[in-house]
Amino acid sequence: MLNDSKIEVANMALKRPSMWLKTGICAIAIYVFAVSAFFASPSAQARELVTMEKSYPLGAIVIINSERRLYYSLGNGMALRYKVAIGKEGFSWAGESFVQSKRKNPGWSPPPAMRRRSPYLPVYMPPGPKNPLGVRAIYLGWSEYRIHGTIDPNSIGRAASSGCIRMLNSDVTDLYERVHIGAPVYVIR
Repeated sequence: MLNDSKIEVANMALKRPSMWLKTGICAIAIYVFAVSAFFASPSAQARELVTMEKSYPLGAIVIINSERRLYYSLGNGMALRYKVAIGKEGFSWAGESFVQSKRKNPGWSPPPAMRRRSPYLPVYMPPGPKNPLGVRAIYLGWSEYRIHGTIDPNSIGRAASSGCIRMLNSDVTDLYERVHIGAPVYVIR
């Protein structure tokens, strides 16, 4: 049964159609956002826009080993945060470097120390679905370490590598498109 207050609200709505339009648009936007978030790939959900306690230069990469997270600085204390795998015990490191080069579908030559530990490794592995660097590699300036994709997505979030920073292939592709040669890289314990 309609009471006076419901009739009054209905009359107001009829007099103000823009209210219905705004309400409808908001409802549709919320629905689209909720559905897209639900069906988004896990890797897309892994990337987050966050604020950082410390401000870093625009375009800098900051890796915090204890969090197993990589931050791409957007400036003004904002960053994109990605989940990563870091070096296993005895292989993780901290320091500063820079982006020396970038490669799509990189080949892989295991460093001599890695081949001594694992003699079955090939001298060179061409790009492809079995290449442990995944689909992109970002080479750092002063070491054999890289930020790269992976063929083992279950390693993300763990201390699992021989010192390189592993990312989901979709995340390293996203970072690859954003980061520039010469960008500073900070690796923090």
